[in-house]
Amino acid sequence: MKQIQRILEKKEVLLFLQSRKLIKQYQKAKLYLLQGHALQVKFKERKPKGSGTWCFRISKQYRAVGGFDEGGNLIIAKVDNHQ
Repeated sequence: MKQIQRILEKKEVLLFLQSRKLIKQYQKAKLYLLQGHALQVKFKERKPKGSGTWCFRISKQYRAVGGFDEGGNLIIAKVDNHQ
């Protein structure tokens, strides 16, 4: 499991979350992840393994998707509609 230093978002991600009123749920999931509770938000690498793409659960319907930079920061590139 990767060690996360910080979680950063692209501007489009924040706009997407605001438009769907998911900011509180996202902040809560982000806090769980930073505290080391990866199982709580189902943090995992997406298939194919080794792709460098990771995701975690925001709600039953939405997943945050991103990758790591050299500094150990998780950069969230998009929010995926899981259903």
